[in-house]
Amino acid sequence: MDVTIDKNSGYCFGVEFAIQMAEDELAQEETLYCLGDIVHNRMEVERLHAHGLRIIDREQLETLHDCKVLIRAHGEPPETYELALRNNIELIDASCPVVLKLQNRVKHAFDASQRQNGQIVIYGQPGHAEVAGLTGQTGNRAIIVMNEADLDQIDFTRPVTLFSQTTKSTAGFYHMKQVMEERIAAAGGELASFDANDSICRQVSNREPALAKFALLHDVIIFVSGRKSSNGKALFSVVNKTNPRSYFIENEEELQEEWFEGASSVGICGATSTPMWLMQRVADRIEQVPVGA
Repeated sequence: MDVTIDKNSGYCFGVEFAIQMAEDELAQEETLYCLGDIVHNRMEVERLHAHGLRIIDREQLETLHDCKVLIRAHGEPPETYELALRNNIELIDASCPVVLKLQNRVKHAFDASQRQNGQIVIYGQPGHAEVAGLTGQTGNRAIIVMNEADLDQIDFTRPVTLFSQTTKSTAGFYHMKQVMEERIAAAGGELASFDANDSICRQVSNREPALAKFALLHDVIIFVSGRKSSNGKALFSVVNKTNPRSYFIENEEELQEEWFEGASSVGICGATSTPMWLMQRVADRIEQVPVGA
């Protein structure tokens, strides 16, 4: 049985940068705090924990003083930086440059919308760290939407500026854009007052067509990702739609031999938060599956 790891899967630049910054600090420090999971992958979090990385939440951050805290690739709202100044916390800022640029765009759009009685809408997952950082640029006044039902929160007779979480599905964003245009027309609003910004990271969105092609090349697809990864859920839906014999796993322990019955080729791929070493471990385990299983 031929087993192939997708060479285009694995960490995006932002995640790789954050992991490297954490490893560089831990080479000099016994302990480094990180606000939230450094990456939405339990296996990688556990690996870095063994080296001294300690995950904290926002309540724990408020109790810390005179220490170092890593800001992960997802970015943070302004109040996190204000708290760090008050508590003499040194921030190791590993915010992804793409996310930082989007935060700046959202802040400028919000300031402009205040003069026009407009609304900032973010297509993203409520509670997601990146979305929290984006809404923080609006004083938490942005409207977050995930599906059509969420659009009921918007007043379509007023100006609307739409952005997207950087790791959301491109198809999903453009579907929401179309529905919002229809809602504006139905409400008698002006389409000219609707500003839709495709702010999806292209390093992420370009993986969708590449993964669809990869999924067609193999009998079985094993998609490796942390279950909390928004990007993982979006990319797996692309793979599963292309190849019904696709399976979502977090690690090699979840593999089941019956998945490979009659298969001559297996493709392994993952999210932008999936380390290559983990996909290799999955490949090694699959290669132990008896031929003809």
